[in-house]
Amino acid sequence: PPFNNAIRMESLEINTCGCSICIERRLELVRLVSHNTHKRLVACLQGHLGTDTEKRHKKLPLTALSQAMQEGGGQLGDESLIGKMMDVCGEAENRLATELMQHEVQIERDILDPLNQLAEVEIPNILKQRKQLAKLVLDYDSARTRWYQATKSSNQAMAAKTDSLKDEMDEALNKVEICKDQLSADMYNFASKEGEYARYYVMVNSWMEKPAFGTALEEHLKRSNREIALPIEACIMMLLETGMKEEGLFRIAAGASKLKKLKAALDCSTSQLEEFYSDPHAVAGALKSYLRELPEPLMTFGLYDEWIQASNVSDPDKRLQALWVTCDHLPKSHKANFRYLVKFLAKLAQDSEINKMTPSNIAIVLGPNLLWAKTEGTLAEMAAATSVHVVAIIEPIIQHADWFFPDEVDFNVSGMFTMPTHPATPDPEPGLDRKRPGSLVGQDGDSHTPRKDRYLSRPNLSLSLPLTLSSRPKTLSRQESRGPAMSALYVVADESITVTETPTEDLPSPDFTAVP
Repeated sequence: PPFNNAIRMESLEINTCGCSICIERRLELVRLVSHNTHKRLVACLQGHLGTDTEKRHKKLPLTALSQAMQEGGGQLGDESLIGKMMDVCGEAENRLATELMQHEVQIERDILDPLNQLAEVEIPNILKQRKQLAKLVLDYDSARTRWYQATKSSNQAMAAKTDSLKDEMDEALNKVEICKDQLSADMYNFASKEGEYARYYVMVNSWMEKPAFGTALEEHLKRSNREIALPIEACIMMLLETGMKEEGLFRIAAGASKLKKLKAALDCSTSQLEEFYSDPHAVAGALKSYLRELPEPLMTFGLYDEWIQASNVSDPDKRLQALWVTCDHLPKSHKANFRYLVKFLAKLAQDSEINKMTPSNIAIVLGPNLLWAKTEGTLAEMAAATSVHVVAIIEPIIQHADWFFPDEVDFNVSGMFTMPTHPATPDPEPGLDRKRPGSLVGQDGDSHTPRKDRYLSRPNLSLSLPLTLSSRPKTLSRQESRGPAMSALYVVADESITVTETPTEDLPSPDFTAVP
C-alpha cells in the first residue's frame, strides 16, 4: 500500500545554509568523519590515552629528554658550564612536558571523548532505530496481509479470527507510528545540535545555532534574526489554519511522541511541518511548552509584582489602565511577542461558542505559562500561588486586545507562509471611547479607524483575504479576580503526563468550571 512505501521512502530534511540535506545520509557521513578524525587525532597524541596525569607525564618523550638532560648535568657537576646549561634546559623541557600533558588531557576531555560518543554511541543508536522502524514496517505488512486474507476467506474458522487479526494489525501500525515519531525527533534533535558538535573542533559562538526551547527569548531572537520567536509564529500559523474550531484547544493534552517530534522539528528550524497541521492539540502543546520552558516568562520576572498590583486594583477601569501601563513597561522583544500572542488568543476567543475557549478559559489554561514568580519551589507550587492573579491579568487583556494593542498584526512576520481564507469577523461592540493614561499615549493614540488583521498559514495553501476586526469594546465590565488554584495545577501537571494518543472525538469535552 502507498502508506508502507511512504514510510520506507520518507526523507526527513532540513534547510541548512540554503541547501536541502537529507539528515539520514548526513548522519552516516558525520559518523564516518568523526570516527576517522578521532582515530587520527589519537595517533597525534604523545601520551597514552585514558591514563592518569602522572603516568601520562612520565611516558612523554619530552619527559624522557628532560630526565636525560638533568642526569647529564648532574654527572658533569656544577663546575661545568655545560653541566649547568644541561640542568637548566632539562627543567625547561620538564615544564614543556607538563604543558603538553595538560593540553592533551584537555583535548581528550573536550574533543576526543565527545567525538567518540557521537560516532560510536549517539549516531549508531539513531541508525539502529531506523533499522527497528524497517522491521516494524515488515511486521505491519505481515499483520495486514493476514487480516486481509482472513476477510476474504470463506473458511469460517479463519473468518472468526478477523477481529483479533484486525487488533493485531492496529497494534503493529501504532508501533510503527510511535517508532517513526521517535526517530524523527532524534534526527531533528541531531540537526539542531550541529553548532554544538562543531564546537568539538573550534569555538564558533558567533555562528553556532542553539535550540529554541529553553533558550532565553532575546538570545533566540538575536541568533535567528527574528522579531517573533519561531515556535510562537510557527505554532500560531498552524493553529490559524486548522485549530480555530478545535474544542478544548490548549486544554486537551497531545500525544507525547507527536509533541516531542514537533518540538524537535522546531528546534532545528525545519520547514517540514505539514504533518502537524492535522494535530492542533500537539501544536498547542508545543506552544505551551515553549512558553513554560523560557528561562524567564514572557511577561518577565521583573514586572511580576507590578502585574499582581495592577490585577488587585478594585475599580475595573483603573485596573485596565494599570494593566496597560505595566504592559507598556515590558522589554521591547517581550512586548512584541506578547502582543503577537494576545492578538491570536483574542481571535481564538471569537470562536468560543464552537471551541469553548472563552477569554476566561484561555487565561486559566495558558496564563500560568506566561507569568510566574521567581521563587523557589516546585512548578505546581509556583503555579498555585499565582493562578488566581494570572487569570485576572490575562482575561481582560484578551477581552480588550484591540484596546491594549490597537495596531494591526501581520501574523506572517517571517514571510514563510501564505494566507488562508477566513470569513470576516463581526464587530460586536463598536465605538469605545476609553482613554489610556494621558502621559503614556503613544503614536497609536486612540484611533477608531478600522484595522485589518492579516494572518497567514503554511506554504502554498490559499490566497489572502483581509479581515476587519472589531474595534475596542464599548463598555468595560468589571472582571473579578477569580479562577481556581487547582486549574493552574492541572495546566502544569498535564505538561508532564505521558498521554496515549487518542482520536480527538474520543476525548471528553473540556470542563472549565471555576471555583471561587
